Amino acid sequence: MSVSNLALSVQAPSKRLEHPDRPSEPDSATAAPALCCKPLLRPELPRRFIRVPTYAVGVHPEHREYPRASLKLPLKLHSVEGIVEDFPITLVTRDISSTGVYFLCPKELPMNASIGLQIVLVSRPLGQGNVVMASNAIVRRIHPAAVPGWFGIAANFNDVSFDRDDFIPSRYLST
Repeated sequence: MSVSNLALSVQAPSKRLEHPDRPSEPDSATAAPALCCKPLLRPELPRRFIRVPTYAVGVHPEHREYPRASLKLPLKLHSVEGIVEDFPITLVTRDISSTGVYFLCPKELPMNASIGLQIVLVSRPLGQGNVVMASNAIVRRIHPAAVPGWFGIAANFNDVSFDRDDFIPSRYLST
């Protein structure tokens, strides 16, 4: 079985109007549906996962070792260069991979700065079952965003820890 970059769609045959005063033509010319081939991926776009699960993504010519998932997840910026923010800024990620994150920030962060952030990976109603990733990251790239006064920040994760807030029965806890 070969994999291709084409999607096949079936177009229904067009219906002809029936006129009672004219004899109908044979339906053999319009009975077969027509197939259309359209490309699924375009070479000018980077490889990104539009939705999770990511198992259905085709191969695309990009040189990233760790592909990105285009997810808008809540992100809290807690500290910059070890200085804790008085009021942590709540932002939204643009994309995330296993090694880093890209987000928009209303203040310019220094290059190679150490930042502390938390990203909510799973959010459940009533706070039961939330999964939060906490990480110290290093700012790797900064550029002005389309919104005046905002900056696009790309950061690499240094250490990652996960926190869950659901109840774990004591029989599963080792003492």
